[in-house]
Amino acid sequence: MIREITVILLIGFVAWAYQATRPPPPNVCGSPGGPAITAPRIKLRDGRHLAYKEHGVSKELAKYKIIFVHGFGSSRHDAAIAANLSPEVVDELGIYIVSFDRPGYGESDPDPKRTRKSLALDIEELADQLGLGSKFYVVGFSMGGQVVWSCLKYISHRLTGAALIAPVINYWWPGFPANLTKEAYYLQLPQDQWALRVAHYAPWLAYWWNTQKLFPPSAVVARRPEIFSAQDVQLMPKLAVRQINRAQVIQQGVHESLFRDMMIGFGTWEFDPMDLENPFPNGEGSVHLWQGDEDRLVPVILQRYISKKLPWIHYHEIPGSGHLIADTDGMTEAIIKALLLGEKVTLS
Repeated sequence: MIREITVILLIGFVAWAYQATRPPPPNVCGSPGGPAITAPRIKLRDGRHLAYKEHGVSKELAKYKIIFVHGFGSSRHDAAIAANLSPEVVDELGIYIVSFDRPGYGESDPDPKRTRKSLALDIEELADQLGLGSKFYVVGFSMGGQVVWSCLKYISHRLTGAALIAPVINYWWPGFPANLTKEAYYLQLPQDQWALRVAHYAPWLAYWWNTQKLFPPSAVVARRPEIFSAQDVQLMPKLAVRQINRAQVIQQGVHESLFRDMMIGFGTWEFDPMDLENPFPNGEGSVHLWQGDEDRLVPVILQRYISKKLPWIHYHEIPGSGHLIADTDGMTEAIIKALLLGEKVTLS
């Protein structure tokens, strides 16, 4: 009898564990009962749809065409470089910007097969279907900045220039010295250390770990105030206008948006960004990396190391700035003019 009860309990536990770790299916936009489609979208090579939003002058008149890649827990509406650039600068320089929902976010279809390469190819296809020409710029913020590394790896031949704004680090990139990544890793809150361990070593547990109630989940997912610098907190009211679209960000489900981001961003990469070669050896373009020295989400010590390993990158470290560096006064204009015009930036 005891043996039979034990078997039944074991079967019950396995069934419970399977259900607990298995994420619910995404609530795809346009599907029966799913969120409505309100944005313009393109249909990609594999049948998925990518939602986008255009800013600035028309692409037909634009001198400079930029694709903006949003960060973690954001959407096409969170294009800081478009929101913060003055209309005068946009018109004077002839700037066109297109932001898009990365797969699973907003109104872009989820992509359970998403890889670092597939998103770079999505960006290339977006440019082609919108008729942006053979060359364009990419600018990415935070987790979107991490995506720019993939663009430099896989579609560098399509780029005129690139900017990474507070790009998220993968602590398992082999080019980092072990002692440096260990120091940086333990600057995070303990629950974020565990959340990244799960994303890296046991990605199949990502959904369960970030939705269970036994242990503290990711502070980044929960947007706890401890993850923001003093300057970031001061900037929050400025960002309030962009929060009206907050509910739309994860309307298709948290797994194919937030948790898929974590699994891709902190999983095992097939390339190390520190092995990349200069995509513009003849000076026909440039790559810029912008980082605040008080960023509590992305350790500045790792960005400094990357900039030394890749001397062809124009590294800009902003004293006193946190993660929301692009929302500080005048910074977006400095980022864009450095990228497009090669203007020198005076840091204070």
